[in-house]
Amino acid sequence: MARTTIISHLLVALCILSGARASASSDVDAFLGCLISKAIPCNLVKTPGTNSYSELLMSTARNLRYVLHGITRPLAIVAATEPAHVQATVVCGRRHNVRIRTRSGGHDYEGLSYASVHPDEHFAVLDLGKLRAIHIDAARSEAWVESGATVGELYYAIGAANQTLGFPAGNCHTLGVGGHLSGGGFGPLSRKYGLSADNVLDAVVVDVEGRLLNRSSMGEDLFWAIRGGGGESFGVVVSWKVRLLPVPETVTVFSIRRSQKQSAAHLITRWQEISPALPRDLYLRVLVQNQQAEFIALFLGRCGQLVNIMRKEFPTLGMTQQDCQEISWVKSTVFLSFNKPNSPTEVLLNRTNEDYFAKFKSDHVQEPIPRKAWESIWDKWLVKPEAALLQLDPYGGFMSTIAPSETPFPHRNYKYQLNFFSFWSENGTEALEKRLSWVRGVYEDLTPFVSKNPRAVYVNYRDLDLGTNELDGNVTSYEKARVWGEKYFKGNFKRLAAVKSKWDPEDFFRTEQSVAPLPGAKASFNSMQLVDGDMAMAE
Repeated sequence: MARTTIISHLLVALCILSGARASASSDVDAFLGCLISKAIPCNLVKTPGTNSYSELLMSTARNLRYVLHGITRPLAIVAATEPAHVQATVVCGRRHNVRIRTRSGGHDYEGLSYASVHPDEHFAVLDLGKLRAIHIDAARSEAWVESGATVGELYYAIGAANQTLGFPAGNCHTLGVGGHLSGGGFGPLSRKYGLSADNVLDAVVVDVEGRLLNRSSMGEDLFWAIRGGGGESFGVVVSWKVRLLPVPETVTVFSIRRSQKQSAAHLITRWQEISPALPRDLYLRVLVQNQQAEFIALFLGRCGQLVNIMRKEFPTLGMTQQDCQEISWVKSTVFLSFNKPNSPTEVLLNRTNEDYFAKFKSDHVQEPIPRKAWESIWDKWLVKPEAALLQLDPYGGFMSTIAPSETPFPHRNYKYQLNFFSFWSENGTEALEKRLSWVRGVYEDLTPFVSKNPRAVYVNYRDLDLGTNELDGNVTSYEKARVWGEKYFKGNFKRLAAVKSKWDPEDFFRTEQSVAPLPGAKASFNSMQLVDGDMAMAE
């Protein structure tokens, strides 16, 4: 027996004694031994036999539907604390037939980063939650942020460094940077500055060979794919270099609620017509819940300017000076996430989310939905006890001037994004079926009024109802993947599949909705076999 093999067995035995008990599977035992031989500390490797396995698994499992009985859990969780741990996990997983799913710790609405709906799936989770360093270079208007950071942590760091810089990302402070940017990243500043992905300058990626690559060494095809093509198909993005953008010292926010008796359906109908054409400095979204429509705004300017704009463009809303709150940009991120502008900015650092059962669906709208249709939706669906949330986010502005092929996110020419959410706390089949029926029912009734051929979906609102992958031999079927893939990516899906063929032709990074390799496309290397020492660091 080779000396390295003896050492590996001894190290596995030591880890078993310390609690990281191996599985009955020889592949998993070999995988764990490989991790340990590459100097990943035992306390960072959790298996179902360890006391802290469930705690770590549940720590960012936002959707309880994917941690219940009948859902396949990971064979191991590796809580990486440095890029070398990511490299080692990928190398060992490929060597010992254990696939890797990467979790940055944000929302992941269908749980694909930590669970599988397939009972025979054989995978480990690479948890990036401890890789969340942020370095702000205010003088250059740039930042490096690791994938395990949250959007809230990034906002807080920017605000602490400079009150006149911001970044276009989502409203919710618990979004994981890694997943959010990998899917494009829409938010309140997108009409002014584009998506998060439009403002990524560089990235550090671990590829399927375990190499650490930057933009220069990975090339523009892979750099294109990771900025909107989803976070599960091409490798592991460890960190991102992003462009910070100017914001005023003082911005203005407001929140105005209107019930159906206060002409909510009429106001939503009018909002559809004016919101995409409003000045780029103004973001005005609508949340419909509890039988009310809530109009929420962020304006990159002072209250007086905003009142004048609203009186001209949307007088029927009845917005007045008394509705305004003038605050800093970083405080506006608190307002948009919590609807409480007076909360301290430190709340952005809170990474915890309430656990819930949930279902999400997403649409895009090109032509305004008629008022009668909104009234019908309201009367049929929004009055039900199980009614949850509709979210309308305006497009237009700068993001619509960027070509749909510039990044994998293709949905730039719609008027707005329409999302459907249902959250519930009751366990059991009855509650599940009632909530799913509500979300799917609203979605079905809106079919005549939303995007078609394909019905366009934002990939960060992942939806397994659209379809799941099937194998063709030992790789994902491209034709089957197109069924859901073209809804997320339209014509960009074929280019993503070509990038997949080049960088992961054997389909190691695979989930229920990972991009499939394009048949006949050229791989970037001839052999997939790794040897020790093949993990060169990017400069």
